[in-house]
Amino acid sequence: QVQLVESGGGLVQAGGSLRVSCAASGRTFSSYPMAWFRQVPGKEREFVGAINWSGGYTYYADSVKGRFTISRDNDKNMVYLQMNSLTPEDTAVYYCAASPYNDPQYARNRDWREMLYWGQGTQVTVSS
Repeated sequence: QVQLVESGGGLVQAGGSLRVSCAASGRTFSSYPMAWFRQVPGKEREFVGAINWSGGYTYYADSVKGRFTISRDNDKNMVYLQMNSLTPEDTAVYYCAASPYNDPQYARNRDWREMLYWGQGTQVTVSS
């Protein structure tokens, strides 16, 4: 079992940067690939990116590629989502999830409901 808690969301102006964090509890955290999703009201949860268990391989949705970076620190049981060059279209609730798929690119094409554990989400709002 893994418990996930996101933090770091907030309000930022377009063009700005924000880093959201995901703190995990559980001794087996380092064995889980992780993913970030986001959701706006009335829309399906959207894949943002994923990272394999070791942190050596990441994959991103086309909409955030080149702007967002996922990293992890297994010693601290943390996963991070660094978001740069934010636009109002990035406004959403951001969720971290423990993934059953170690290949981040493969995870990108799977249903979000297949993720194993979820955090409660953190709101990111980008003003124009």
